[in-house]
Amino acid sequence: MALELYIPPCISTSGNPLHPPPLEQPLRIQIEGLLVSIQKLPPEVLWRTDVSSPVFPQPAGPQPAGPELARLAYQKIYGHEVRPDVAGDMIVRDEYLGWVTGVTPLKHIDYYGVTFDHLVPADNPNPKVLQINIIEMDNDGGGI
Repeated sequence: MALELYIPPCISTSGNPLHPPPLEQPLRIQIEGLLVSIQKLPPEVLWRTDVSSPVFPQPAGPQPAGPELARLAYQKIYGHEVRPDVAGDMIVRDEYLGWVTGVTPLKHIDYYGVTFDHLVPADNPNPKVLQINIIEMDNDGGGI
């Protein structure tokens, strides 16, 4: 069962005009977190986590879940689906595959992130950035 991506409302009393970001503002968005939590957002999507596999991650390309995670974040931030008729509405730029558990040898990734652009011009080397860190509130006894 998929968990819902939840982005809390702004708690500042004066509010910020960039929270949530306006739809017309160019923005680079990075969403990342522990893989065990990220996998629960789009649970039906295939993940390649075994670093010894010949399809990890190249030459097979980025994780199949990257564009889906970007789409989920876009939908939560802007309140609607990606607009395919709008050039540059959502373009996946990068993904981050990492390790945090310190298990040796490293056989599987356990941290994942994807970066996508919303309306960022190709010649803009330094766009505004929204960083989203996935933190799953869970009673796991401090396992992770």
